[in-house]
Formats: sequence, structure tokens, C-alpha cells
Amino acid sequence: MIRFLQTVLEIVYGVYAVLAFLVLGVISFLLLTLVPGLSIGARRAVAHTGARTFFAATLVPVRVTGTEHLPAGPCVVVANHASYIDGVLLKAFLPARFSFVIKKEVVKVPIAGLLLRRIGSEFVDRFNRNAGAADARRLIKAADAGQALAFFPEGTFNLEPGIGKFHTGAFVIAARARMPIVPIAIHGTRYMLPSGRLLPRLGRLHVEILAPVLPANPADTAEAARDTRDQSRAAILARLLDEPDLAESDGIAALHAGRKT
Repeated sequence: MIRFLQTVLEIVYGVYAVLAFLVLGVISFLLLTLVPGLSIGARRAVAHTGARTFFAATLVPVRVTGTEHLPAGPCVVVANHASYIDGVLLKAFLPARFSFVIKKEVVKVPIAGLLLRRIGSEFVDRFNRNAGAADARRLIKAADAGQALAFFPEGTFNLEPGIGKFHTGAFVIAARARMPIVPIAIHGTRYMLPSGRLLPRLGRLHVEILAPVLPANPADTAEAARDTRDQSRAAILARLLDEPDLAESDGIAALHAGRKT
């Protein structure tokens, strides 16, 4: 009986959370698309406020630690990826100035793609080498211009718990633009909305901003990118005791086939 009641309450909460997200999404969509003259900074502030309101409205306790590690100027943030909630969480609790780097497929999602474009998100092609190289050059220019960037270097998330391969794109951009890399360990989003689950459940979330990582040889871009990639991944793994290392002994092997989302 207790288990039945828990299931009913989870369903009720999940439906409420989805409705809250949709209502706030519609409000944000209208503000971002219909209000004339909004600067990119103002649009990012609207999205930032909407995301924070979602967590407040759904009574999700979110703890943010290590904010002193975020530079006031441009930097590259990299975080583990376990759930669709991750992007909303970082949009809510990172400064609004951050531009998120997202896989290009999301552009085709009708409303989400438009909203992400309106707040100045950057899109990258993961499958076309020429397009990917052009995307990288564009991001390097954005970084050189002082833009703060946020990446999920795994590129996707998979069904089972664990940290997968970190692609080098974010780290190459940081190395070429001489920007600090700040790793972030996200706790709790896999429980709240894991892969394959339709309705979120109530859970405690923690955004743990870790100390910036520095390359041993900043003059060598390729070496600096590999060094900061490996340091960042190790730092995040060390904080996520419930997320095992999905890679092989070299630390950079591919995710399990067929498990990607």
C-alpha cells in the first residue's frame, strides 16, 4: 500500500512538474520572440530567470557550491551529462552571460531550437568533419571576443550511470583562446529524470563548481587540450561517487554501444 501511494505521488508530482515547465516555457517563448528590442543579454536573463523559477515552483532543492571558482571574465565550463535536466539546471544557476554549446540536432526541435537560438546558444555538428571544423573556428572567435562558454563534453548521456568519453572540442577552444577551464560536477539529475523516464521525480540537486584546471604546457595547444580534458574528467569523476568510470584503462574510450540518448 505504501509503495502504491508513493507511486501515485510520484506521478502527480511528475505531471505537475511537466505542466510547470510547459507554462514557464510558453511564457519565456513569448517574451523572447514577441517583445521587440531585447538585447541578447536581456534574452539570456529572461531564460535564466525562467529556469530558476522552474526549480522554485517544483520545490526542487538546489545547492550551488564553489561559485568563487568562476572567473569574472571569459572562461569555458565543462560538466558531466546525465539527464535532460542538466541544461536547465546550469542555465538557472550559472551566470546568465554563459552561452551554451549544443549539438546541432537540437536546432530541429521546433520550440526548443528557436528558444536556444534566441538566447545565443552555439550549435556544433558532431558528424560532418568540415562543418565541425567551421563550428570550431566560430567558437574560437567567440571565445577570443570574450564569450563565456558552457559545454557537456560527453556530448550526450546514456542509460546506465557513469562518466563517458570527454571529446576534446571544448578544451581545444579553451587552449587556443587561452581561457581557463572550470569543471562542474552535477549531482542528482540522473535520479530526477534518467534516460527513458517520462516524468521527473522530486530530488535534491547539487551544482559543484570545481577549481579551474591549468595545462602543464600552455604553449602547446594540442597537449594543453589533452591535459585539461584529462584533468577535468578526473576532477569530476572524483566528486561523483555514484557515477562510475565508463571508459577503459586509457580513460578516453567510447561509451557502450547502443546506450546513447
